[in-house]
Parts: sequence; C-alpha cells; structure tokens
Amino acid sequence: MRSVTYSMNVSLDGYIVGPDGGFGWTAPDEEVFRFWIEEIRQVGVHLLGRRLYETMLYWESADQDPTLDASELEWTALWKPLPKVVFSTTLPAVQGHARLASGTLAEEIERLRAEPGQGDIAIGGATLAAEAAASGLIDEYRTVVYPVLVGGGTPFFPRHERRVDLELVETRTFHSNVVYLRYRVAR
Repeated sequence: MRSVTYSMNVSLDGYIVGPDGGFGWTAPDEEVFRFWIEEIRQVGVHLLGRRLYETMLYWESADQDPTLDASELEWTALWKPLPKVVFSTTLPAVQGHARLASGTLAEEIERLRAEPGQGDIAIGGATLAAEAAASGLIDEYRTVVYPVLVGGGTPFFPRHERRVDLELVETRTFHSNVVYLRYRVAR
C-alpha cells in the first residue's frame, strides 16, 4: 500500500511560514535543493491545498526561464509531469497535471491507495496535513528543519489533542546546519 507522507521545510520553533507569512528563510542551498530533487522522485502523486498550489504554479512553466540552473531545470522536469490533486473551494480550474479534488481528503487518499501506482502520496500544506493527521491518514512526517526561530506563523504540526507515537527512520545534517528528520507513525 502506498504511504502518505507530509514533508515541508520548518523553522526550529515549528513553523512553515513566519507571522508575516514569509518563508524566505527556507531558500535551500545546492545541497538541500539536491535533497528535495531526490525526495520528489519518490512521489507518485502530490496533494496540495490552494495556497501551496498557487505558490508552486511557478514550476509549471519555469523551464521557460533562461536563468534557471541545471538543478532547477531538473526539479521542473520532475515536478511538471507529477500528478497533483488540489483541494480548494475557490479555484474554478487548475493547470498542468493537476485536477481539483472530487471528494474529501480521506476519500481521495482511499481512492489513491486502492489504485495501482508507484510512489508516495505526498501531502503539501499545513491545513491539508492537519486534516489528514486528525483522521490518522499520515504514515510519515518528514521535516527539513532550518536553524531559525520565527516566533509564530503557520505551524507544521497540527494542534490536536491527540497523541501520535513516532519512530525515527532517518536523519541527515547538511553543511548549512539544516537537519532532515524522517519519522514513521507507530501503528
């Protein structure tokens, strides 16, 4: 069965964006960017909320940008054809290899797990991940922790009064002191 993963950049104090909505502190160096390229290779379908979908739209046509380096072109070549499911009540349509969700998050995940296919079901966006976590649908939490305290904003982890035991699966420290932590939900 395909795993459901939630993976994003996060500040040391647990936020994916700061109180001003900014996330400039997550700009990856070459080593971290290469890591994200390898991560996206393991994804079979990406579930996104509206805000993250709109942020990632740049990559749908980034290959037209003459200033991109080889790594950015490689990322674009992987991201662009990746199937995406967008959860939004306000978008009338989506672009590229994306479709609007036709059911609830739980229904979409159940359908995707039942379909033949390779790669993880990746969740992007804290609001969508909070819904998946509340329903016990996340199999792995993957954080790329930046050495910065932003003091507030949008939290990576949902605030539920529910205990979730995790097993550490992998760690990695990059030269920039960014740390990758991969945890599997103990079931």
